[in-house]
Amino acid sequence: MTMHKPDRIGMAYAASAYVVWGIIPIYWKQIDHVGAIEIVAHRIVWTLIFTFMLVQFRKRSSHVWAALARRRSLAALSISAILIAMNWCVFIWAVSAGRIIESSLGYYITPLVSFLLGGLVFKERLTRLQTVAVGLAVLGVANQSWAIGYLPWISLVLALSFGVYGLIRKMVSVESVEGLAIETIILVPVSLCYLFYLAATDTGSFGKFGALNDFYLVLAGPVTAIPLLLFAAGARRLPLSVLGFLQYLGPSISLVLAVYLYDEIFTQVHAITFALIWSALALVTWEAFQRERYSAA
Repeated sequence: MTMHKPDRIGMAYAASAYVVWGIIPIYWKQIDHVGAIEIVAHRIVWTLIFTFMLVQFRKRSSHVWAALARRRSLAALSISAILIAMNWCVFIWAVSAGRIIESSLGYYITPLVSFLLGGLVFKERLTRLQTVAVGLAVLGVANQSWAIGYLPWISLVLALSFGVYGLIRKMVSVESVEGLAIETIILVPVSLCYLFYLAATDTGSFGKFGALNDFYLVLAGPVTAIPLLLFAAGARRLPLSVLGFLQYLGPSISLVLAVYLYDEIFTQVHAITFALIWSALALVTWEAFQRERYSAA
């Protein structure tokens, strides 16, 4: 089947977003001397400034204020803001600590967490293949836990926080950029207080490690928002099955970077764990494509 031109454009947008998310560890490695919480605080502040400019340019500020005025939307986005801040903090810390393999495992598990959440919240019945896939993922986590002697908390925190974040954002009728603007509005008071505290106690990194360090911190805003825009543009043009397949691009790139660029050790235990997770993802991806073909027919 030949892709129509809009589909090719959608593929380019979505693939670009996932490539950026895949190579993002390289970016955070440039400032791994800065604490994860400080990086996240800067990320929130500069993301707010960047998204505010985007919202103004697109003349959609009224949508932001309307969502802030709705009590239920504000409550839901407050929870999603906390979840995404937690996700950012754990991921950046994992990159700095040389544990990118564990973070990539977390993002492989995320789609399977979304299936479970869909069943729990929306009462969506898991298909037979989805049930098998979730079972394989549980075996993968169990194998990793048994080998290292504790739950792979980085992977689980990333998967659960992003899975629940996605669920909340699905339930709130706010566009991606406007939603990110609201989340950063909610988080920015605490972030600014923390950054002012670091400045007052002379323990912050901004202005201490040269202009390049400061540039990386400021650039965290566009680096956060631009792939989100690309993803949103791709999602509008692509079927869910294709989008679901592309989402494995990000953690796959991160995994390759971890092993071949940053010399993280990929053990036999990792191989078994990832094989189980990849098998689970192959099952749900194949089923999604079959369903898409049936719908098209």
